[in-house]
Amino acid sequence: MKNNFLALLLAAVVFFALCLGLSSCRGGKKKAKGKDKIAVVISTLNNPWFVVLGETAKEKAIELGYDAVLFDSQNNPSKETEHFDNILSSGYKAILFNPTDANGSVVNVKAAKKAGIPVFCMDREINDSEAAVSQILSDNFSGCVALGQYFVKKFNGKGNYVEILGLVGDNNTWNRSKGFHSVVDNFPQLVMLAQQTADFDQNKAMEVMESMMQAHSNIDAVFCGNDAMAMGAYQAILAAGKAGRILVFGFDGSQDAINAIKEGKMEATGMQFPKTMARSAAEFADRYLKGDRNFQKKVPVAVELVTPENVHKYGAFEKLE
Repeated sequence: MKNNFLALLLAAVVFFALCLGLSSCRGGKKKAKGKDKIAVVISTLNNPWFVVLGETAKEKAIELGYDAVLFDSQNNPSKETEHFDNILSSGYKAILFNPTDANGSVVNVKAAKKAGIPVFCMDREINDSEAAVSQILSDNFSGCVALGQYFVKKFNGKGNYVEILGLVGDNNTWNRSKGFHSVVDNFPQLVMLAQQTADFDQNKAMEVMESMMQAHSNIDAVFCGNDAMAMGAYQAILAAGKAGRILVFGFDGSQDAINAIKEGKMEATGMQFPKTMARSAAEFADRYLKGDRNFQKKVPVAVELVTPENVHKYGAFEKLE
């Protein structure tokens, strides 16, 4: 009897221990489930501006308690679609998105919406007012109105210039150009000699500027749709021995541009704030995933004019405190 009692007692102890172990395992599995995932899809990481945008969005999402993964579309709409296909099948809860093409990217955002995954556009917009939950965008037009006004003042309303555009499928390209021309075109003695695209790429802009200078010997200035192209244009101008004779105007607010303005290599740029846009997108996603559905469809972020007179107030893509 005593042996039977001890055997039963031992069995009860073992059973209790197993139950504790299973309970612990279940708790462990619950913990192992991990954090919700947020995807950050950027048009290209071959540009410092977009690196700041993507890395800041990722860092803010992580700070808010999510796992975040950064995807590089390499300015390729097909690559972007591959990323979305992967994201939609991999359990991501939201997408912070910098599109490659205003029209071409709409189908990807619609696919995400259909799958129940909210998309928040950063910097670049898509031509659909309902597909994304919200689009947080630089006020490119107004920023380039200010740049155009400074341009007119600098040349006293008279001179010859060329323009280097960014990606033709990006609305930012045209909003910047239209903002600039809404001012400059009111002065007939400011003559645009040539206009050509360089896809927001520094090397392409250098080549474009070289060909423009070969075709036109009387260029006084070049207006570039971003700072990377402005730096490429300056390299071509320097190589041609025309530094200081052809003034360079850019847009973005990169460290290279800030330094160039301080050193007299560039005349002005429009300061965008990618960190503000990226953090706002991550915060919007967090609010959405917590139940908020009250979002403005388009959120403009002001652009500030940077010139030799105020450049000391700015750092790379930000205003200094």
